[in-house]
Amino acid sequence: MLKGFKDFILRGNVIELAIAVVIGSAFTALVAAFTTNIINPVIAAAGGVNADGLGFRIWQDNPATFINFGAVLTAMVTFVITAAVVYFIFVAPMNKINSMVKNRLSTEEPEEEPLPADTALLAEIRDLLKEVAISNRSTERDSDLDSDNIR
Repeated sequence: MLKGFKDFILRGNVIELAIAVVIGSAFTALVAAFTTNIINPVIAAAGGVNADGLGFRIWQDNPATFINFGAVLTAMVTFVITAAVVYFIFVAPMNKINSMVKNRLSTEEPEEEPLPADTALLAEIRDLLKEVAISNRSTERDSDLDSDNIR
């Protein structure tokens, strides 16, 4: 049971996944800081001078009823930036490396070497003798059938 767990942990995919999680969370913090400090002020400016951001309150006297479209836009921007960076920095190069390794490790079938002249000639003689033997058998059957019809 422990051997199976050890094999699972030491498998390359688990290690790669752990690295991806660590890098992803670190990069998410970076993108969150970018969107909080750069994107949010731009979205809030689009909402108006005295607005809490891009959104509205359902009841004006209750701040808990504020529907914040700016936060949703910020989350979408964060997601798109994170997904693009992860794809172009990690996934695309890893796919390219995997295809190069796969091509390098693929076994190429060796080209057939041409038969030596004497071997090729003997093979041709063998094939011709087979054809003659087959045609002789069919000729003998035809003649046996003809002789049976004559009697």
